[in-house]
Amino acid sequence: MTSGQLIATDTSHTFFQTALDHIRAGRHDDAQALLNGLSEPNETCLGLSKGRPAGNGVSGKQALDLYNSLADSQAAQNGLLSELADCDLFVEGIGTDKISDITTNIIRRLLVEYTHEQCKLHNIELVGTYPSGRYWSIDDRAWQSDMVPLPVVGNQRLILVPKFSVRHRLSLDAQEYYSHHVLNFIQQEEFERGSPLVRVLKSGERRPPTKKDLRAKYQFSKDFLARFSEENPAVLERYKNFYRNIHGAAGPLDHDALDADFDENLFSRSLIEELRAIEPGNDQATRFHHFCVGALEFIFWPNAIYPTKEQEIHQGRKRIDISFTNASRDGFFHRVHTAHNIGSNYIIAECKNYSKDPANPELDQLSGRFSANRGRLGLLLYRSIDNYERLIARCHDTAQDGRGVIIPIGDDQLIEWLELIAAGSRPAIDQRLEQILQRVIG
Repeated sequence: MTSGQLIATDTSHTFFQTALDHIRAGRHDDAQALLNGLSEPNETCLGLSKGRPAGNGVSGKQALDLYNSLADSQAAQNGLLSELADCDLFVEGIGTDKISDITTNIIRRLLVEYTHEQCKLHNIELVGTYPSGRYWSIDDRAWQSDMVPLPVVGNQRLILVPKFSVRHRLSLDAQEYYSHHVLNFIQQEEFERGSPLVRVLKSGERRPPTKKDLRAKYQFSKDFLARFSEENPAVLERYKNFYRNIHGAAGPLDHDALDADFDENLFSRSLIEELRAIEPGNDQATRFHHFCVGALEFIFWPNAIYPTKEQEIHQGRKRIDISFTNASRDGFFHRVHTAHNIGSNYIIAECKNYSKDPANPELDQLSGRFSANRGRLGLLLYRSIDNYERLIARCHDTAQDGRGVIIPIGDDQLIEWLELIAAGSRPAIDQRLEQILQRVIG
Protein backbone atom coordinates (compact mmCIF):
# COMPACT_ATOMS: atom_id res chain seq x y z
CA MET A 1 0.00 0.00 0.00
CA THR A 2 1.40 3.42 -0.95
CA SER A 3 1.86 6.26 1.56
CA GLY A 4 -1.02 8.16 -0.05
CA GLN A 5 -3.30 5.14 0.29
CA LEU A 6 -2.31 4.75 3.94
CA ILE A 7 -3.24 8.38 4.64
CA ALA A 8 -6.55 7.97 2.81
CA THR A 9 -7.27 4.76 4.74
CA ASP A 10 -6.46 6.42 8.08
CA THR A 11 -8.64 9.42 7.20
CA SER A 12 -11.58 7.20 6.28
CA HIS A 13 -11.07 5.09 9.40
CA THR A 14 -11.12 8.08 11.78
CA PHE A 15 -14.33 9.43 10.22
CA PHE A 16 -16.09 6.08 10.42
CA GLN A 17 -14.97 5.38 13.97
CA THR A 18 -16.04 8.87 15.07
CA ALA A 19 -19.52 8.29 13.62
CA LEU A 20 -19.79 4.86 15.29
CA ASP A 21 -18.54 6.24 18.61
CA HIS A 22 -21.30 8.86 18.56
CA ILE A 23 -23.95 6.24 17.73
CA ARG A 24 -22.82 3.74 20.37
CA ALA A 25 -22.62 6.47 23.02
CA GLY A 26 -26.12 7.70 22.22
CA ARG A 27 -24.90 11.08 20.89
CA HIS A 28 -27.52 11.03 18.16
CA ASP A 29 -27.42 14.74 17.31
CA ASP A 30 -23.63 14.63 16.91
CA ALA A 31 -23.84 11.54 14.72
CA GLN A 32 -26.54 13.03 12.48
CA ALA A 33 -24.63 16.31 12.15
CA LEU A 34 -21.51 14.38 11.19
CA LEU A 35 -23.29 12.37 8.51
CA ASN A 36 -25.10 15.46 7.22
CA GLY A 37 -21.70 16.86 6.22
CA LEU A 38 -21.69 14.46 3.28
CA SER A 39 -22.71 15.79 -0.13
CA GLU A 40 -22.95 14.69 -3.76
CA PRO A 41 -19.35 14.40 -5.06
CA ASN A 42 -20.08 15.27 -8.70
CA GLU A 43 -16.61 16.74 -9.29
CA THR A 44 -15.04 13.30 -9.78
CA CYS A 45 -17.54 12.26 -12.51
CA LEU A 46 -17.39 8.64 -11.35
CA GLY A 47 -21.15 8.05 -11.22
CA LEU A 48 -23.28 6.16 -13.71
CA SER A 49 -25.45 9.10 -14.82
CA LYS A 50 -25.17 10.23 -18.45
CA GLY A 51 -24.57 13.85 -19.43
CA ARG A 52 -23.87 16.25 -16.59
CA PRO A 53 -23.06 14.56 -13.28
CA ALA A 54 -26.16 14.05 -11.15
CA GLY A 55 -24.89 12.04 -8.22
CA ASN A 56 -27.24 10.36 -5.80
CA GLY A 57 -25.12 11.31 -2.84
CA VAL A 58 -25.61 11.33 0.92
CA SER A 59 -27.11 14.49 2.40
CA GLY A 60 -30.34 15.78 3.95
CA LYS A 61 -32.89 12.97 4.25
CA GLN A 62 -30.39 10.44 2.93
CA ALA A 63 -28.00 11.38 5.72
CA LEU A 64 -30.80 10.72 8.21
CA ASP A 65 -31.51 7.38 6.50
CA LEU A 66 -27.81 6.54 6.72
CA TYR A 67 -27.81 7.37 10.42
CA ASN A 68 -30.88 5.21 11.00
CA SER A 69 -29.32 2.32 9.08
CA LEU A 70 -26.15 2.48 11.16
CA ALA A 71 -28.02 3.00 14.45
CA ASP A 72 -30.31 0.03 13.77
CA SER A 73 -27.55 -2.23 12.49
CA GLN A 74 -26.69 -5.29 14.53
CA ALA A 75 -23.09 -5.00 13.32
CA ALA A 76 -22.74 -1.38 14.49
CA GLN A 77 -23.84 -2.29 17.99
CA ASN A 78 -21.77 -5.45 18.44
CA GLY A 79 -18.52 -3.95 17.16
CA LEU A 80 -18.40 -6.09 14.02
CA LEU A 81 -18.06 -3.04 11.78
CA SER A 82 -14.39 -2.13 11.59
CA GLU A 83 -14.18 -0.17 8.33
CA LEU A 84 -16.44 1.65 5.92
CA ALA A 85 -16.32 -1.18 3.37
CA ASP A 86 -17.93 -3.51 5.94
CA CYS A 87 -21.17 -1.55 5.54
CA ASP A 88 -21.80 -3.31 2.23
CA LEU A 89 -21.86 -6.58 4.14
CA PHE A 90 -23.82 -5.64 7.22
CA VAL A 91 -25.78 -2.37 6.90
CA GLU A 92 -29.08 -2.20 5.00
CA GLY A 93 -29.33 0.55 2.42
CA ILE A 94 -25.58 1.05 2.09
CA GLY A 95 -24.00 -0.40 -1.01
CA THR A 96 -21.18 0.28 -3.42
CA ASP A 97 -22.52 3.63 -4.67
CA LYS A 98 -23.04 5.07 -1.18
CA ILE A 99 -19.66 3.86 0.07
CA SER A 100 -17.99 5.44 -2.96
CA ASP A 101 -19.76 8.76 -2.34
CA ILE A 102 -18.93 8.73 1.37
CA THR A 103 -15.27 7.91 0.72
CA THR A 104 -14.94 10.69 -1.85
CA ASN A 105 -16.27 13.22 0.65
CA ILE A 106 -13.99 12.04 3.41
CA ILE A 107 -10.76 12.13 1.36
CA ARG A 108 -11.72 15.10 -0.83
CA ARG A 109 -8.77 17.19 0.38
CA LEU A 110 -6.32 14.43 -0.62
CA LEU A 111 -7.96 14.24 -4.04
CA VAL A 112 -7.67 18.01 -4.44
CA GLU A 113 -3.95 17.78 -3.66
CA TYR A 114 -3.61 14.97 -6.20
CA THR A 115 -5.43 17.13 -8.76
CA HIS A 116 -2.95 19.96 -8.18
CA GLU A 117 -0.02 17.56 -8.62
CA GLN A 118 -1.41 16.23 -11.89
CA CYS A 119 -2.11 19.70 -13.25
CA LYS A 120 1.46 20.69 -12.45
CA LEU A 121 2.75 17.48 -14.04
CA HIS A 122 0.87 18.11 -17.29
CA ASN A 123 1.31 21.90 -17.33
CA ILE A 124 -2.42 22.60 -16.88
CA GLU A 125 -2.88 26.17 -15.68
CA LEU A 126 -5.31 26.68 -12.81
CA VAL A 127 -7.07 30.04 -12.80
CA GLY A 128 -9.29 31.22 -9.96
CA THR A 129 -10.37 29.48 -6.77
CA TYR A 130 -13.51 27.54 -5.95
CA PRO A 131 -15.06 25.91 -2.89
CA SER A 132 -13.31 22.63 -2.23
CA GLY A 133 -16.41 21.08 -0.72
CA ARG A 134 -16.31 19.56 2.72
CA TYR A 135 -13.54 17.13 3.62
CA TRP A 136 -12.72 15.29 6.80
CA SER A 137 -9.85 16.60 8.94
CA ILE A 138 -8.07 13.70 10.55
CA ASP A 139 -6.46 16.05 13.11
CA ASP A 140 -9.57 17.99 14.15
CA ARG A 141 -12.02 15.11 13.60
CA ALA A 142 -14.38 17.57 11.98
CA TRP A 143 -15.54 18.71 8.56
CA GLN A 144 -13.57 21.53 6.93
CA SER A 145 -13.65 23.35 3.60
CA ASP A 146 -11.35 25.72 1.69
CA MET A 147 -11.18 27.85 -1.41
CA VAL A 148 -8.85 26.03 -3.79
CA PRO A 149 -7.77 26.20 -7.45
CA LEU A 150 -9.49 23.53 -9.55
CA PRO A 151 -9.58 22.71 -13.27
CA VAL A 152 -12.85 23.68 -14.93
CA VAL A 153 -14.22 22.11 -18.12
CA GLY A 154 -17.52 23.37 -19.54
CA ASN A 155 -18.33 25.20 -16.29
CA GLN A 156 -17.90 21.91 -14.40
CA ARG A 157 -15.32 21.85 -11.61
CA LEU A 158 -13.21 18.69 -11.71
CA ILE A 159 -11.38 16.72 -9.04
CA LEU A 160 -9.10 13.98 -10.36
CA VAL A 161 -8.93 10.50 -8.86
CA PRO A 162 -5.87 8.23 -9.22
CA LYS A 163 -6.66 5.48 -11.69
CA PHE A 164 -4.75 3.10 -9.45
CA SER A 165 -7.42 3.56 -6.75
CA VAL A 166 -10.53 3.20 -8.95
CA ARG A 167 -12.55 -0.02 -8.96
CA HIS A 168 -15.74 -1.07 -10.73
CA ARG A 169 -16.86 -2.84 -7.59
CA LEU A 170 -15.90 -3.22 -3.96
CA SER A 171 -13.85 -6.22 -2.95
CA LEU A 172 -16.42 -6.93 -0.22
CA ASP A 173 -19.85 -7.87 -1.55
CA ALA A 174 -22.77 -8.99 0.61
CA GLN A 175 -24.32 -11.32 -1.97
CA GLU A 176 -20.98 -12.94 -2.76
CA TYR A 177 -20.20 -13.39 0.93
CA TYR A 178 -23.63 -14.90 1.54
CA SER A 179 -23.71 -17.22 -1.48
CA HIS A 180 -20.15 -18.51 -1.62
CA HIS A 181 -18.89 -18.33 1.95
CA VAL A 182 -21.72 -18.23 4.47
CA LEU A 183 -23.94 -20.80 2.72
CA ASN A 184 -20.94 -23.03 2.00
CA PHE A 185 -20.14 -23.09 5.70
CA ILE A 186 -23.75 -23.74 6.70
CA GLN A 187 -24.05 -26.44 4.01
CA GLN A 188 -21.17 -28.41 5.50
CA GLU A 189 -22.37 -27.81 9.06
CA GLU A 190 -25.92 -29.02 8.24
CA PHE A 191 -24.51 -32.10 6.53
CA GLU A 192 -22.26 -33.05 9.44
CA ARG A 193 -25.01 -32.76 12.06
CA GLY A 194 -27.54 -34.69 9.96
CA SER A 195 -29.99 -31.88 9.34
CA PRO A 196 -33.42 -32.79 7.85
CA LEU A 197 -32.24 -30.82 4.80
CA VAL A 198 -29.58 -33.46 4.06
CA ARG A 199 -30.49 -35.38 0.92
CA VAL A 200 -30.48 -39.22 0.93
CA LEU A 201 -30.25 -40.93 -2.45
CA LYS A 202 -31.92 -44.29 -3.27
CA SER A 203 -28.52 -45.91 -2.87
CA GLY A 204 -28.39 -44.62 0.67
CA GLU A 205 -25.66 -42.10 -0.11
CA ARG A 206 -26.05 -38.86 1.84
CA ARG A 207 -25.58 -35.51 0.08
CA PRO A 208 -25.32 -31.98 1.54
CA PRO A 209 -28.40 -29.73 1.39
CA THR A 210 -28.90 -27.73 -1.80
CA LYS A 211 -28.21 -24.01 -1.83
CA LYS A 212 -31.85 -23.48 -2.80
CA ASP A 213 -33.06 -25.16 0.40
CA LEU A 214 -30.55 -23.26 2.49
CA ARG A 215 -31.63 -19.92 1.02
CA ALA A 216 -35.22 -20.70 2.02
CA LYS A 217 -34.20 -21.49 5.61
CA TYR A 218 -31.46 -18.87 6.01
CA GLN A 219 -32.88 -15.94 4.08
CA PHE A 220 -30.51 -13.22 2.99
CA SER A 221 -30.40 -10.03 5.03
CA LYS A 222 -27.51 -7.94 6.21
CA ASP A 223 -28.55 -8.37 9.82
CA PHE A 224 -28.44 -12.14 9.28
CA LEU A 225 -24.90 -11.79 7.91
CA ALA A 226 -23.98 -9.71 10.95
CA ARG A 227 -25.35 -12.28 13.41
CA PHE A 228 -23.71 -15.15 11.52
CA SER A 229 -20.35 -13.36 11.36
CA GLU A 230 -20.44 -12.55 15.06
CA GLU A 231 -20.94 -16.26 15.80
CA ASN A 232 -18.47 -17.43 13.12
CA PRO A 233 -15.74 -14.76 12.83
CA ALA A 234 -13.36 -17.18 11.08
CA VAL A 235 -15.67 -17.32 8.03
CA LEU A 236 -15.60 -13.53 7.69
CA GLU A 237 -11.83 -13.46 8.10
CA ARG A 238 -11.38 -16.14 5.41
CA TYR A 239 -13.59 -14.13 3.07
CA LYS A 240 -11.53 -10.97 3.60
CA ASN A 241 -8.30 -12.92 3.19
CA PHE A 242 -9.60 -14.20 -0.13
CA TYR A 243 -9.01 -10.72 -1.54
CA ARG A 244 -5.94 -9.90 0.49
CA ASN A 245 -4.06 -12.94 -0.80
CA ILE A 246 -5.20 -13.29 -4.41
CA HIS A 247 -3.43 -10.82 -6.68
CA GLY A 248 -5.79 -9.21 -9.14
CA ALA A 249 -8.99 -10.10 -7.24
CA ALA A 250 -9.42 -6.43 -6.42
CA GLY A 251 -6.45 -4.97 -8.26
CA PRO A 252 -6.06 -1.84 -10.39
CA LEU A 253 -7.96 -1.44 -13.63
CA ASP A 254 -6.46 -2.16 -17.02
CA HIS A 255 -5.95 0.71 -19.46
CA ASP A 256 -9.12 -0.10 -21.37
CA ALA A 257 -11.30 -0.47 -18.27
CA LEU A 258 -12.12 3.25 -18.21
CA ASP A 259 -11.89 3.67 -21.97
CA ALA A 260 -13.28 0.74 -23.93
CA ASP A 261 -11.83 2.17 -27.15
CA PHE A 262 -8.26 2.27 -25.81
CA ASP A 263 -5.92 0.29 -28.07
CA GLU A 264 -2.57 -0.65 -26.47
CA ASN A 265 -1.14 -1.66 -29.84
CA LEU A 266 -1.97 1.67 -31.47
CA PHE A 267 -0.88 3.67 -28.42
CA SER A 268 2.45 1.85 -28.23
CA ARG A 269 3.10 2.52 -31.94
CA SER A 270 2.30 6.20 -31.47
CA LEU A 271 4.78 6.43 -28.58
CA ILE A 272 7.50 4.86 -30.75
CA GLU A 273 6.82 7.45 -33.46
CA GLU A 274 6.88 10.25 -30.90
CA LEU A 275 10.22 9.08 -29.47
CA ARG A 276 11.83 8.88 -32.90
CA ALA A 277 10.63 12.41 -33.68
CA ILE A 278 12.48 13.89 -30.67
CA GLU A 279 15.92 15.17 -31.68
CA PRO A 280 18.75 14.69 -29.17
CA GLY A 281 20.10 17.90 -27.69
CA ASN A 282 19.19 20.72 -25.33
CA ASP A 283 16.57 22.21 -27.64
CA GLN A 284 14.25 19.24 -27.19
CA ALA A 285 15.30 18.16 -23.71
CA THR A 286 11.99 19.28 -22.21
CA ARG A 287 10.05 17.38 -24.86
CA PHE A 288 12.05 14.22 -24.09
CA HIS A 289 11.48 14.74 -20.38
CA HIS A 290 7.69 15.01 -20.87
CA PHE A 291 7.73 11.95 -23.11
CA CYS A 292 9.52 9.85 -20.50
CA VAL A 293 6.96 10.69 -17.83
CA GLY A 294 4.07 9.29 -19.83
CA ALA A 295 5.96 6.46 -21.54
CA LEU A 296 7.38 5.02 -18.32
CA GLU A 297 4.04 5.17 -16.54
CA PHE A 298 2.41 3.35 -19.47
CA ILE A 299 5.17 0.74 -19.80
CA PHE A 300 5.40 -0.06 -16.09
CA TRP A 301 1.68 0.22 -15.18
CA PRO A 302 0.48 -0.64 -12.55
CA ASN A 303 3.81 -0.99 -10.75
CA ALA A 304 5.20 2.55 -11.12
CA ILE A 305 2.50 5.12 -10.37
CA TYR A 306 1.98 8.75 -9.29
CA PRO A 307 4.79 10.35 -11.33
CA THR A 308 6.20 13.58 -9.94
CA LYS A 309 8.21 15.87 -12.19
CA GLU A 310 11.05 18.17 -11.11
CA GLN A 311 10.73 17.26 -7.43
CA GLU A 312 12.89 19.52 -5.28
CA ILE A 313 15.08 17.99 -2.57
CA HIS A 314 17.70 19.36 -0.19
CA GLN A 315 15.82 22.65 0.23
CA GLY A 316 15.69 23.14 -3.51
CA ARG A 317 19.42 22.66 -4.12
CA LYS A 318 18.73 19.49 -6.17
CA ARG A 319 15.88 18.27 -8.32
CA ILE A 320 14.74 14.82 -9.33
CA ASP A 321 13.67 14.65 -12.97
CA ILE A 322 10.93 12.08 -12.34
CA SER A 323 10.00 9.98 -9.33
CA PHE A 324 7.41 7.20 -9.28
CA THR A 325 5.81 5.48 -6.32
CA ASN A 326 6.63 1.78 -6.34
CA ALA A 327 3.22 0.08 -6.03
CA SER A 328 4.26 -3.36 -7.28
CA ARG A 329 2.95 -6.49 -5.60
CA ASP A 330 4.95 -8.86 -7.80
CA GLY A 331 7.33 -8.75 -10.74
CA PHE A 332 10.59 -6.90 -11.18
CA PHE A 333 10.03 -3.84 -8.98
CA HIS A 334 8.75 -6.08 -6.17
CA ARG A 335 11.71 -8.45 -6.42
CA VAL A 336 14.17 -5.57 -6.38
CA HIS A 337 13.04 -4.79 -2.86
CA THR A 338 12.26 -8.25 -1.51
CA ALA A 339 14.76 -10.55 -3.23
CA HIS A 340 17.64 -8.16 -3.88
CA ASN A 341 17.19 -5.99 -0.77
CA ILE A 342 17.43 -2.76 -2.74
CA GLY A 343 15.43 0.05 -1.16
CA SER A 344 12.87 1.17 -3.72
CA ASN A 345 9.88 2.89 -2.14
CA TYR A 346 10.29 5.30 -5.03
CA ILE A 347 11.70 4.73 -8.49
CA ILE A 348 13.86 7.67 -9.49
CA ALA A 349 14.47 8.52 -13.15
CA GLU A 350 16.83 10.98 -14.83
CA CYS A 351 16.36 11.90 -18.49
CA LYS A 352 19.41 12.74 -20.61
CA ASN A 353 18.57 13.87 -24.12
CA TYR A 354 22.24 13.79 -25.10
CA SER A 355 23.79 12.86 -28.41
CA LYS A 356 26.81 11.47 -26.53
CA ASP A 357 27.17 8.44 -24.29
CA PRO A 358 26.15 8.99 -20.62
CA ALA A 359 29.27 8.86 -18.43
CA ASN A 360 30.25 9.00 -14.76
CA PRO A 361 28.90 12.56 -14.11
CA GLU A 362 25.42 11.45 -15.18
CA LEU A 363 25.57 8.35 -12.99
CA ASP A 364 26.91 10.37 -10.05
CA GLN A 365 24.09 12.87 -10.47
CA LEU A 366 21.45 10.14 -10.33
CA SER A 367 23.03 8.30 -7.39
CA GLY A 368 23.13 11.64 -5.55
CA ARG A 369 19.32 11.62 -5.55
CA PHE A 370 19.17 8.32 -3.64
CA SER A 371 18.44 8.17 0.08
CA ALA A 372 17.20 5.72 2.69
CA ASN A 373 13.64 7.06 2.47
CA ARG A 374 13.44 7.60 -1.29
CA GLY A 375 15.25 4.41 -2.14
CA ARG A 376 18.35 3.43 -4.09
CA LEU A 377 16.91 2.35 -7.43
CA GLY A 378 17.20 4.62 -10.44
CA LEU A 379 16.49 4.59 -14.15
CA LEU A 380 18.89 6.45 -16.43
CA LEU A 381 17.07 7.40 -19.63
CA TYR A 382 19.35 8.17 -22.57
CA ARG A 383 19.05 8.24 -26.36
CA SER A 384 21.71 6.19 -28.12
CA ILE A 385 25.11 4.80 -27.19
CA ASP A 386 28.39 3.81 -28.84
CA ASN A 387 29.76 1.70 -25.98
CA TYR A 388 26.98 -0.05 -24.07
CA GLU A 389 29.38 -2.39 -22.27
CA ARG A 390 31.25 0.56 -20.75
CA LEU A 391 27.97 2.05 -19.47
CA ILE A 392 27.03 -1.28 -17.88
CA ALA A 393 30.48 -1.42 -16.26
CA ARG A 394 29.99 2.08 -14.83
CA CYS A 395 26.59 1.11 -13.42
CA HIS A 396 28.22 -2.01 -11.96
CA ASP A 397 30.89 0.18 -10.29
CA THR A 398 28.17 2.36 -8.75
CA ALA A 399 26.39 -0.69 -7.33
CA GLN A 400 29.61 -2.27 -6.04
CA ASP A 401 30.52 0.98 -4.29
CA GLY A 402 27.20 0.88 -2.44
CA ARG A 403 25.90 4.05 -4.11
CA GLY A 404 22.71 2.48 -5.41
CA VAL A 405 21.49 0.54 -8.43
CA ILE A 406 21.06 2.28 -11.78
CA ILE A 407 19.23 0.63 -14.68
CA PRO A 408 20.32 2.22 -18.00
CA ILE A 409 17.46 2.52 -20.51
CA GLY A 410 18.08 3.81 -24.01
CA ASP A 411 15.83 4.36 -27.01
CA ASP A 412 16.52 0.79 -28.12
CA GLN A 413 15.10 -0.61 -24.88
CA LEU A 414 12.08 1.70 -24.85
CA ILE A 415 11.21 0.82 -28.44
CA GLU A 416 11.67 -2.91 -27.80
CA TRP A 417 9.39 -2.76 -24.74
CA LEU A 418 6.73 -0.78 -26.56
CA GLU A 419 6.82 -3.30 -29.40
CA LEU A 420 6.39 -6.11 -26.85
CA ILE A 421 3.29 -4.36 -25.47
CA ALA A 422 1.94 -3.86 -28.99
CA ALA A 423 2.41 -7.59 -29.60
CA GLY A 424 0.59 -8.52 -26.39
CA SER A 425 3.80 -9.62 -24.65
CA ARG A 426 4.00 -7.09 -21.82
CA PRO A 427 5.22 -9.71 -19.25
CA ALA A 428 8.46 -10.11 -21.25
CA ILE A 429 9.51 -6.61 -20.13
CA ASP A 430 10.00 -8.04 -16.64
CA GLN A 431 12.58 -10.49 -18.00
CA ARG A 432 14.43 -7.73 -19.87
CA LEU A 433 14.67 -5.62 -16.70
CA GLU A 434 15.93 -8.58 -14.69
CA GLN A 435 18.63 -9.29 -17.28
CA ILE A 436 19.89 -5.71 -17.06
CA LEU A 437 19.81 -5.81 -13.25
CA GLN A 438 21.85 -9.01 -13.12
CA ARG A 439 24.55 -7.44 -15.27
CA VAL A 440 24.59 -4.32 -13.07
CA ILE A 441 24.80 -6.09 -9.70
CA GLY A 442 26.32 -9.45 -10.77
